[in-house]
Amino acid sequence: MCLILIAWQCQPTHPLLVAANRDEFFVRPTAPAAFWPDAPQILAGRDLEAGGSWLGITRGGRFAALTNFRDPAQQRPGAASRGLLVAGFLRSTQQPEDYLAAIDGRRYNGYNLLLGDGESLWWASNVSGERRLLPPGIYGLSNHLLDTPWPKVGAGKTALSRALAALPDEAPLFALLHDDRVHPDPLLPATGVPLEWERLLSAAFVKSDDYGTRSSTVITRRGDGWLTFDEQTWGPGARPGVRWRYRCPIRHDA
Repeated sequence: MCLILIAWQCQPTHPLLVAANRDEFFVRPTAPAAFWPDAPQILAGRDLEAGGSWLGITRGGRFAALTNFRDPAQQRPGAASRGLLVAGFLRSTQQPEDYLAAIDGRRYNGYNLLLGDGESLWWASNVSGERRLLPPGIYGLSNHLLDTPWPKVGAGKTALSRALAALPDEAPLFALLHDDRVHPDPLLPATGVPLEWERLLSAAFVKSDDYGTRSSTVITRRGDGWLTFDEQTWGPGARPGVRWRYRCPIRHDA
């Protein structure tokens, strides 16, 4: 993922709300969101190159999401796939803090990992070495650390706060994920990529022919015991793909 916005325990009707964009090269093979045949409790997209995922939930209400930490100088070609951390948590029954404690972050390139089990929400990064239990609130994560005030993170958190008032209407959530504004150069971070890439990646919704937002996803864990997973896929040049919407009851035995 390259933008994850979360409202955690902000409303009793929607204890967990996630709005996220996944940015990736369009040539990277990907399976769209679905329940996995080899792990039917998992609902997630799948990276067909390395086998992991970037965002998913389970029928039991477990949640995991990941962003890469953007620092080209620190990238190691032989590092383990970060997406396997998401898949591993969704397959497991461990508490989030126990799962995080068991990870050897040295095996991976830089990442941020968000994990939840319905009762708690955790964030960890192998770049800063932090592992944190998150109190109720609104959070934003891109390709740096949690709540780093990049322009699209700040704008997204503000838009998410406003969108909560419109629930259960999800249209404002998808509108904020489709914000393709490129921010002014003085506000852009310096992450080690060329300025033209900093400009492209400054938008919440990234558009180009080779690299861009491939999916926009809204996940809710509702107070009435239901999960929803609503996703719009995108092709090169922001061409709309397929829209999926799943709704299922939380099963505490799953």
